[in-house]
Amino acid sequence: MGFILESLTCEYRTELLGTDVRAPRFGWKLRSDRRGTLQTAYQLQVAGADGDYSAPVWDSGRVQSDASIQVAYAGPELRSRTRYQARVKAWDSFGRESAWSAFVWWETAFFEPEEWQANWITPAASAIESQAEPAFMLAKRFAVKAEIVSARVYATAAGVYELFVNGEKVGDELLAPGWTSYRRRQQYQTYDVTDRLAAGGVNAIGAMLANGWYKGRLGWEKGVRLYGERRALLLQLHIVYADGTEEIVCSDESWKAAEGAIRLAELYDGETYDANLEQPGWSAPSFDDSAWSGTERIDLPVTHLTAQEHQPIRVIETIRPQQLIRTPRGETVLDMGQNMVGRIRMTLDVPAGTTLTLKHAEVLDKDGNFYIGNLRSAKQTIVYTASGVSGETYAPTFTFMGFRYLSIEGLPDGQADRLMESVVGEVIHSDMAPTGEFDCSSDMVNQLQRNILWGQRGNFVDVPTDCPQRDERLGWTGDAQVFVRTAAFNYDVANFFTKWLRDLKADQNPNGGVPFVIPNALNESATPPPQEEIPSSAAWGDAAVIVPWTMYLCYGDVRLLSQQYESMCGWVSFIRSQGENEYLWNTGFHFGDWLGLDAKENSYIGATPRDLIATAFFAYSTRLVRETAVVLGKAADVRKYSELYDRIKAEFRREFITPNGRLAAPTQTAHVLALMFELVEGDAKKRIARELNDLVVHNEYHLTTGFVGTPYLCFALSDNGYHATAVKLLMQETYPSWLYSVSNGATTIWEHWDGIKPDGSFWSDDMNSYNHYAYGAIGEWMYRYVAGLDMDETEAAYKKILIRPRFAEGALTHARAALESPYGRIESGWSQEADETVVRIAVPANATAEVILDGVTLAELTEDGIAAEFTDGVIGAEEVDGSARLTLGSGSYAFRYPVKQAAEQEPVLA
Repeated sequence: MGFILESLTCEYRTELLGTDVRAPRFGWKLRSDRRGTLQTAYQLQVAGADGDYSAPVWDSGRVQSDASIQVAYAGPELRSRTRYQARVKAWDSFGRESAWSAFVWWETAFFEPEEWQANWITPAASAIESQAEPAFMLAKRFAVKAEIVSARVYATAAGVYELFVNGEKVGDELLAPGWTSYRRRQQYQTYDVTDRLAAGGVNAIGAMLANGWYKGRLGWEKGVRLYGERRALLLQLHIVYADGTEEIVCSDESWKAAEGAIRLAELYDGETYDANLEQPGWSAPSFDDSAWSGTERIDLPVTHLTAQEHQPIRVIETIRPQQLIRTPRGETVLDMGQNMVGRIRMTLDVPAGTTLTLKHAEVLDKDGNFYIGNLRSAKQTIVYTASGVSGETYAPTFTFMGFRYLSIEGLPDGQADRLMESVVGEVIHSDMAPTGEFDCSSDMVNQLQRNILWGQRGNFVDVPTDCPQRDERLGWTGDAQVFVRTAAFNYDVANFFTKWLRDLKADQNPNGGVPFVIPNALNESATPPPQEEIPSSAAWGDAAVIVPWTMYLCYGDVRLLSQQYESMCGWVSFIRSQGENEYLWNTGFHFGDWLGLDAKENSYIGATPRDLIATAFFAYSTRLVRETAVVLGKAADVRKYSELYDRIKAEFRREFITPNGRLAAPTQTAHVLALMFELVEGDAKKRIARELNDLVVHNEYHLTTGFVGTPYLCFALSDNGYHATAVKLLMQETYPSWLYSVSNGATTIWEHWDGIKPDGSFWSDDMNSYNHYAYGAIGEWMYRYVAGLDMDETEAAYKKILIRPRFAEGALTHARAALESPYGRIESGWSQEADETVVRIAVPANATAEVILDGVTLAELTEDGIAAEFTDGVIGAEEVDGSARLTLGSGSYAFRYPVKQAAEQEPVLA
């Protein structure tokens, strides 16, 4: 293998069609057959589409640097609508020069709004049935000259759309253009249709549109038309010919419009489809559109349009039903075996006019009957009327459902037994690359990890939603910020959260307040309220700070930090203006420790005082803004936010800690926040940590925390000498615990600890999601503390890795995690084999790792029979505070030492 470069990316992508980033960033990974490999220099070249590097667009020359991520283009100004490619080579710490990498290509889209020549168009006002609001089709025929060199479509919609050229769908994206803060930001897509056009003849282009997020129902208050009254298409086709000429086909009044087979399409309610109303070939050149109606222009802006920057929604996986059930009520139900998000695809052989009704549910009731009470007003229903053609196939286009169980009504006699073969489930979500792996010796914990993954998949459908099934499905900021680090372990979410943060910044109030949900559908309407009147909540609005900081930590994205810095500071300034004094936030509404189990009867809000939570998060966000100022080199702001943080801490102690060091609020969450946000020190910190442990132990190793306290609970215990208690919390199987839902058959994370009670009854009908990822935030602790895969935050993006597995006697016999980091694959795993513990570690080239093994001496630690400190690749070794500490260069290692008994934790106070 030697020394090679691989996985060259541009803006996190291996190929990128349509970007308006003027200075794209590159990243690459090094592979080496030698331990301890570091990059010492690189050379990056950019060429045009022809790949002629003898006359490059830009050549960085040899740059003495170890940077291999976030390396920005610094050449001449790029041209819009142009394809480029790049390659890189590097030199390493052994003096080796790599070969040039494989190239990465990207293509620019529009850089200026003036490049849009197309018009927004919509069917003539009387053309589409206004009450039912079916999906509609728009199409145009046009002639094309011979010898096409390239053809690109740039398109977006007020609504959701699919693109067709010459009778076939273009691309595999779903629900384009996605959901953004439409009034301020809207994405457009780029499609390569070069091979789709028929040179020298008549061609056809078309689009099908439905309501989507733009006009459809959003939120439990049944808001509709929140962003606009009429659906519309904006499309521009650029054709370049071999003779150098160019032709542009635009959306305008020459297009025609018609309804089709989709009679209703709503994200919450499903789809109604009549196959007898299909218009075969409607987007083909030969189709007769004389019966179609005209179109008209609609006045919508183009100044807020931006090229899509994150991965689209796609069908990611197909699963088959596991069981056909006849319920006690006589219902025909398919069990998919997994609570999934997406749609069904079915193949039918039934008489023409047969109408099937398909309903989707997450769970069956205690008697085994189909149950949809927790959907509230969302229908999640498909109504399909068959054409009678043998083998007709259908999947809904403009909706998605959260479900495990599928009820089918209207089947002709004898057809039910064919369902296991004729129906499949198509799992959809934003097309994020998987990056993390975790497993251990507990099957229950492994199922918990799978549940966390499925919860993330189902709720990362263009925005990070709370749930994917009921009449909500909103981008709750609190859920996003508690889960973001776990999300970044499981998948590459760099572009996903970058896009969402741009919407957060766009919807942020002028006074710095952050709405509860992003995009802010709860306060959108034709006449939205003044932004100053839109409320904010502690721990929810803090997403403005926590999420960009986490993106920096995980991906080294300094540019995003810089772009969000004003938003981050704005949030802290908003908080500072809210309280009775500028260092205490004790006013206004807050969600508090949402769904905490210590809540008063008939309340969703846990017992931890909301002003304590608000002030704690005020301190935490201020500290993170200070750290951001350090990264951005803003010295004055470092001093400003350091002083503010110190004053908030002092006020927190004055307000919430008694003179003898006891917290005024005797809740698990209060203790967790005081410890995690470093609001207490010295003896007071020790006392509060001990009291937190007492609260858990005296509750028989059960938690009482809600959305705010749960993500940090195990960290607070582990960091303060009570790791064994944290592990017992993880391994707890009785209510309330993470494994309670697993033991009750859950395949995703529940909204409530007891969404299904031991007797089979439900927590409630009105707010009881079975796919709600927030409590899955425990995944971060599993990766970092159980398997030991962590980072030194002084060097972002895992440039300096921290490997520190923490053991608890008798709980697990092995654990392993892996992460495809920006620098390459990291592995951290341990196992107890016979009378020794084996720690296996992989460090990617151009990174280093510090390994801390608590309770181990250097004399005990070996690799292949050689003392660890003398092993090739070990840069340094020492013993500190009863722990062996190694500094490793890149490579794979397997260290061994005699099995140790877990350290006894501090005694519990009576």
